[in-house]
Amino acid sequence: MTGKLSTHVLDIANGTPAQGVRIDLLRGSGPGATPIKTVHTNADGRTDAALLENGALATGAYTLVFHVGAYFRAKGTAGAGAFLDQVPVMFSVADASAKYHVPLLVSPWAYSTYRGS
Repeated sequence: MTGKLSTHVLDIANGTPAQGVRIDLLRGSGPGATPIKTVHTNADGRTDAALLENGALATGAYTLVFHVGAYFRAKGTAGAGAFLDQVPVMFSVADASAKYHVPLLVSPWAYSTYRGS
């Protein structure tokens, strides 16, 4: 099995996929993290392709930064970005041959994430 990293974003305040959310992928966590790529979600709240695949996924720490304040501001949500602006999700890959799916369920005031399939 070839390892793969993917994500999607659901807008739980409006009950829809979150289209147009900027997501930054970094290798590592904290100030020393190295940017790998920036993507935006499509109409299904997913990225058009896996974030990492075909041998690009390695063991170690990663960070996904979801720019949710900008997303909610673009939707005209009152108070958007006043509480959550960027949501960093730091996680570890222990098996580079496994699939890691890291979804974000978000509103302007709360979020949750988990390791999906």
